[in-house]
Amino acid sequence: MDMNNLYDSLSLITPELIISITLLVIVLFDLIFKNNKSFLPWLASAGIVITLINQVVTISSAGFAFAPQNASLFMGMISIDAFGAFFKIIVLGSSLLVIYFSVVANEVKSAFDRAGEYYTLIFGMILGMMLMISAIDLILIYLSVELLSLSSYVLVGFVKDRERSNEASLKYILYGAVSSGIMLFGISLVYGMVGSTNLVMLNNYIQSSQINVVTFSIAMIFIFAGIGFKISSAPFHFWTPDVYEGAPISITAYLSVASKAAAFALLIRFLRFGFVSFVDTDGNWRISEVFDWQSLIIIVSILTMTLGNFSALWQDNLKRMLAFSSIAHAGYMLLGVAVLSDQGLLAIFVYFFVYTIMNIGAFFIVMVIANKTGSENIDDYNGIGYKLPVLGVSLTIFLISLTGIPPTAGFIAKLYLFIALVDANMIGIAVIALLNTVVSLYYYVRVLKHMYLTQPDENTPSFDVPALNRAFVLLLTIPTILFGVYFSPILDFAEACLSFFGV
Repeated sequence: MDMNNLYDSLSLITPELIISITLLVIVLFDLIFKNNKSFLPWLASAGIVITLINQVVTISSAGFAFAPQNASLFMGMISIDAFGAFFKIIVLGSSLLVIYFSVVANEVKSAFDRAGEYYTLIFGMILGMMLMISAIDLILIYLSVELLSLSSYVLVGFVKDRERSNEASLKYILYGAVSSGIMLFGISLVYGMVGSTNLVMLNNYIQSSQINVVTFSIAMIFIFAGIGFKISSAPFHFWTPDVYEGAPISITAYLSVASKAAAFALLIRFLRFGFVSFVDTDGNWRISEVFDWQSLIIIVSILTMTLGNFSALWQDNLKRMLAFSSIAHAGYMLLGVAVLSDQGLLAIFVYFFVYTIMNIGAFFIVMVIANKTGSENIDDYNGIGYKLPVLGVSLTIFLISLTGIPPTAGFIAKLYLFIALVDANMIGIAVIALLNTVVSLYYYVRVLKHMYLTQPDENTPSFDVPALNRAFVLLLTIPTILFGVYFSPILDFAEACLSFFGV
């Protein structure tokens, strides 16, 4: 690569460079000002806001005219397009929310002397996720997954004096190491057959050459296992409930949204660049028949949403319940991928935008209550809807939205998902997803029953919620209602990003 190409490539990965520079600044600031940790969240927020503004301005004003629609950088390892920018905005937006989350979380405050490491690792996760979203080379995909994983392993066990946190971190490392090894073995098989790790080269090879179908199918299943681990799809979901329960709740919320978004972007780009020969005028993907991706994803999707919903039914710990809920939602979103069309992608865009708001909102309220009660058990929510009306009403709205009931934004998300399924003549799959939604209603309503219909214990303490926390909750609650009624801005933004997918 000559210097001009290197400069051009660097100029097009400005968001990753800003995140990298911010990470280094946080490390230096923490080393120089060892006794001044309170400034670190502001420094982290500033870096994320600058990166976020860069991405939003790029989409809205330049329309990606600044780069070829199929701009591949660093010798074809990274692709720059609005599809990636959308998911980067999801990652950056959720990261900014989690920074405030972390500031008010008692679990993170207890490790205040290690705040520098905490924010450094979060930025390591952000950098890993942003590279995952743009990568079109299997080696870079693996490295970015590992960068995300290594940072998240440490953050899950960040609160060292809690036994369940240490257990969660150990389980996460063990499961992650196995899935990483399986994925790397699949990549090695692909390289052995194709002679390249580039997804475009893979696509060209399978379109024009004979390939050993059995070996290739094993390789694809192994690679999907690594991606499925990050998505929390069945049967690679076993780590999720224990890790979500044991991790600091800010990291739990972060993994449930940002990490999942990056993994979905990786899966979609893997399919689109590696297997789609062309997209017809109706937006349907013509995908290579060398491996039946649609059947695999449909089976995994149904298994994921069903196991997630039914496992959540008897959970008394709200973090654990929301963990199984996030598994179920991963199953719903996988159906958008299984459609193999632009309409399915549009449904995933809308779903992720809404899911980010309502899921982080639900986890934040659980954290605020846990800060005061020291518990995440559902019995400690008895009567809390009357004692804390703002939190009670907001949590009700988030849970109703997670179910997909109008007039919340969650209804719009599931509506577009079902529209994509019906357009693809997947009526039976849509019915299964609808029945799963009915099952999810039970465990969400169970929380509402405890908040409004169960008398609180006489010894249950009453407490006040700081004004900033109430404002943060309302900041997430209002869009959940507003976008359920007026959703055209989300749709317009999603369509704009979809129209510049670098393929």
